[in-house]
This record gives sequence, structure tokens and C-alpha cells, in this order.
Amino acid sequence: MPAKFDSIRPFDDADLPRVLTALFNNQEFIATIVAFKFSRWPKFLRPMLASLTRCYIIKQIGAIRTLRGFQRLVEPYMQQMIDSTTQAFTVSGLDSLDMSKACLFISNHRDIALDPAFVNWVLHINQQDTVRIAVGDNLLKKEWVADLIRLNKCFIVKRSAADRREKLAAAKLLSEYIWHTLQEDKQHIWIAQREGRAKDGNDVTNPAIVSMLTLNKPKDVEFAEYLQGLRIVPVSISYEFDPCDISKAKELHQLALQGSYDKPDNEDMRSIVNGITGQKGRVHVHFGKVLDQQFTSAKAVVEHLDAEILAGYQCFASGPAAAKLLAEKNDDKLNITNINTLELDAASTYLQSRMVQLNETEQDILLNMYAKAWLKKQTTVR
Repeated sequence: MPAKFDSIRPFDDADLPRVLTALFNNQEFIATIVAFKFSRWPKFLRPMLASLTRCYIIKQIGAIRTLRGFQRLVEPYMQQMIDSTTQAFTVSGLDSLDMSKACLFISNHRDIALDPAFVNWVLHINQQDTVRIAVGDNLLKKEWVADLIRLNKCFIVKRSAADRREKLAAAKLLSEYIWHTLQEDKQHIWIAQREGRAKDGNDVTNPAIVSMLTLNKPKDVEFAEYLQGLRIVPVSISYEFDPCDISKAKELHQLALQGSYDKPDNEDMRSIVNGITGQKGRVHVHFGKVLDQQFTSAKAVVEHLDAEILAGYQCFASGPAAAKLLAEKNDDKLNITNINTLELDAASTYLQSRMVQLNETEQDILLNMYAKAWLKKQTTVR
């Protein structure tokens, strides 16, 4: 791979010895694992636990020589997470995709780590290559976090560029890297349809994403032709329940009330942990069709992606249950058909258990978060 991509590319096999050694010897990395894994143990035991954890990690990954080997190490933990935190995990649309060529998967974004992880898992269990994952540099403030992420086939989206010229240069490099990955390395890519999670439940594509993707287009190539070369596939990831729903509602309330939100330094990591360990109910991943229409503008692509992602989104009972609770709060009636009554009641009970931890305004935000996609589906004619 050209050296110009070194600042943003994932690590390769040659990087493993240096990066793994750095992780072994990073006290904060070891301490974080201990704090997460042994959170209920007395704190005075943590120095001993840190030493034992370091020895265990060295034993587990010290003999790994390839990134593929590193990913295989994660496999049983991924299966354990699915078994323990989801009621069901289902997939649709993948069997209709031609996977002989690399795809650019663009999905809605609800969870920092799990959205691409679930896409990867689906590909893995179907004997397909996993994706290279676009990750914002806001998640890479700690060196050990950056190392861990880049070991997992993640490449960096530089969002912290200071001025317009620097931002444009970063966007051009990213656009070129994505094209190189698809066309030369023949590797799949995952990227979110927008920067940051859709905390309000409104899955909309940022036109800047599509514009960035085409910055690498030669002047003598038509927009539609270049776009077809990207082989964009819309992906819809649906969670029956969101483990981070309460924190999202509180953040959105503070943002609306004060006009800004001061994010604690460790909040992203806490969201990642909560997303992984929290109960998610049923989870569904839907793969749409490769975009092969003759699109002539980024706006047309955005509209198509939004429609396809919404069409593939599965609301489960939590969507209509939230809409019904909202209607009841406003003394309205909402007629819901074709939904299992027992599932609807169970979803309502769960949502109400989350609402007790919030004030009135935050409750409305949480319910809207769940109801948004279902309500949009009721008014969308395809």
C-alpha cells in the first residue's frame, strides 16, 4: 500500500510485533481491562489482578503473527456477547448480493462499536472477508485505544483538522484511500451514513459523506460511472432496545436546554462498553442492493440511501410501543395493527422501566428515539 496512507490505514501484519508489545506494556490499557472485567472486586486487589491480566493477555496474543489470527481470537467473545445480550440475531438480503467484488457498506449508525461489528460478524459466519471500518479520530485520543482499533482493520477519518485547507486535504486522502481499498486491495469497507450516532433515532445520510466519496473522481469520469465503481450497499441495523438510550436522552435534553453538551473524556469508551454488555433484545441486519442506478448528484444518492435504509429497518415492537406511549402522554389514541399484543405489552413495560430514570422531557426524547423509524415507515409510500 502507498506510504501516503500510513497515517490513516489499519495496521498490517508487519505492524503486529511493535503494536502488541506496546499494548502489553501500557499500564492504562491493562488497568482499563481490570476495571471492566473485575468491576465488583475490591480495589485493593487491582495491582495483583493487573499483573495476572497482563500475563494472561501475553499468553493469549503473544503468539499471534497475523491480523487474521487476532480477529479469530475475538470470535468466541463476539459469539458470547450475542448469546448473552440479544434475544435473537437475524439477517436478510446478503444472499442476494454479489460478494465476488468489494462492497462499500453504508449503514445507519446507532452504536459506536457494534454497528460495524455486527456487519463483520454476518460476513464472517458467511465465509466472507470482514470489512475495513471507518472510525473518527475523536475516538483515538488515547494511544492504546488507537492501537487496538487499528488492529481491528479500522482506518481513520480525520475530523479534527483545524482549517478548511487541511480538512479538504484530509477528505481527499480518505476518498483516495477508500477507492484504493475497493479497487486495488479488493477489501470491503463499512462507513456510517453520518458522523456520530443518530441519538434521536432519525437515520439520515449526511450529503458530505457522498461528496467525500467522490472527491477522488477524475475529471474525465462521469459521476454515475465513478459511483458505480464504489459498489455502495445500503445496510440497515436494527436494535429492539438500545442499552445507551438513557444516556442519549439526557445528552439530547442538555443540548436542547443549554445549546451545547460537554462530553466527559471517558464517555465514548463508556458508551462502547454499555453497548456491548447491555441488553439489546432482537437485532436485525439487512443488506440492500448495490447502487447501480445512473445517479447524477450527491443529493439523489442521499435520498436513495435514506429510503433504502428506512425500508430495511426492522422496528420490532419497541417502535409502535413507544409511539403508543407518546400518544397516551398527550391524551391521544393510536390504533396499532399487525403487532403481537404480548410483544407490544412487553416492549411497553421495558420502555417504562427506562423512563423512571428520566424527567418528563427526557422521557419524551427517549420515546421519540424508539418511535421515529416506525412513524416514518407509516407515512412513507414506496
